[in-house]
Amino acid sequence: MIFQPEVLTKNYKFSFDSKFEELSIPVEKDVNLNGLLFKSAETKGLVFYLHGNGGSVKGWGEIATTYNDMGYDIFILDYRGYGKSEGKISGEQQFLNDVQKAYDYVKAGYPENKIIIVGYSIGTGPAAKLASDNKPAGLVLQAPYYSLRETISSMVPFMPGFLKKYNFETHEFLQKVKAPVCIFHGSDDKLLPYSNSEKLKAEFKERETLITLPGQGHNGINDNKHFKSEFKKFADDVLKN
Repeated sequence: MIFQPEVLTKNYKFSFDSKFEELSIPVEKDVNLNGLLFKSAETKGLVFYLHGNGGSVKGWGEIATTYNDMGYDIFILDYRGYGKSEGKISGEQQFLNDVQKAYDYVKAGYPENKIIIVGYSIGTGPAAKLASDNKPAGLVLQAPYYSLRETISSMVPFMPGFLKKYNFETHEFLQKVKAPVCIFHGSDDKLLPYSNSEKLKAEFKERETLITLPGQGHNGINDNKHFKSEFKKFADDVLKN
């Protein structure tokens, strides 16, 4: 109900217009996660991207040009069971541990003050947690939830036990984030309503910037022109030092 992966064969060959490198990241004995690192011509820094609950980097890789055209490298991670990534997601802590290990692996090639963590939808909770435990230059949340547990409870009143393993309390993680935070949310988001971001903004007031995308639904934020211009302003500002 939460995770809807696209599974790829191990010999699948990715094909994109952007220059990219395929990475295999060990997170556990006999478990490697797959991800793609897209390089811009002259990089200003890295976007560490945690995608939504559906698909794989096969489709998510299409967003790379948005960031490469602005001058940023972007790494997109496939979670366990997604794309070519091995294993199976079994709980929140395992998920968070995997994300941290992937971050450690990729940041070996970049100064941390040149990294911006970005999370989309299901990826926003883990992105907030990652930013709270590390020192990135900035954190961007696209269509976040205030609390995944709260969101699931509203959708499924009698929540099955296996769903209780995933709380992802974004608002709690944000309390420990020291980097600048920018939230983007579509006004017409029906899956994760705009009110989630309003609650986050109300709780953290001056510590966060909330940018409304008028008429934007849940999907397609990376293609939104207003998002692109505002993201560039935010990223250029936090990476300028």
